[in-house]
Amino acid sequence: MVLKKLLVVTLLLATVTVATYGQAPKQAPSLGTFGREDRYTLNPGDVLDIQYRYTPEFNQTVTIQPDGYISLEIGGDLKVSGRNLTQVRTLILSKARERLASPELNVILKEFQKPYVVVAGEVVTPGKFEVREKMTAIQAVLLAGGFKDSAKSSQILVFRKLNDDTAEVKSLDFKTLKKTADLENDLTLQAGDMILVPRNRLSKVERYVRLASVASWVNPLLR
Repeated sequence: MVLKKLLVVTLLLATVTVATYGQAPKQAPSLGTFGREDRYTLNPGDVLDIQYRYTPEFNQTVTIQPDGYISLEIGGDLKVSGRNLTQVRTLILSKARERLASPELNVILKEFQKPYVVVAGEVVTPGKFEVREKMTAIQAVLLAGGFKDSAKSSQILVFRKLNDDTAEVKSLDFKTLKKTADLENDLTLQAGDMILVPRNRLSKVERYVRLASVASWVNPLLR
């Protein structure tokens, strides 16, 4: 209970700091692999507007399929999931040049799936939580009701998807989180991140793991 109260106070102090100085405490980058910042990457269910400047007859609105592909009149089936809008535009242009002379187009993100993170394990209310603004790992844990007494708060694992098969793992220690300055040791989350709060310390944690393994750990703990 004492640790939970300290975490709540820490979060409130961080909020006051943002309101007073106009910037958040020092944090890790929010996107991409740990320690690198990227633009928003597309996911299945996102809706794109493909707009050609000189040949509007080829304009399309497409939904990214569960396998990550879209189907275009010019270009055929293209895998766009995991790419940002600039990369997708470049990919479509390379295909369009096979049929059109000097094509110009815009790719607009019309609709997107609401981003979320998953918190599982020894928290009060494990589940999926919508990310409406920058969210850190400890804030996600607080949204899940905080740690249970059985939680191993010195080894919080964050899994970040790198591709269809692999996730990167980051281990965080919140056992000694006592003051606002400690927030620099927190991690800003990316949509799709999965947080596991274990009951017992895991003796060996690899930096990279298979996504199938992550699902086998996390999914049973959400029930």
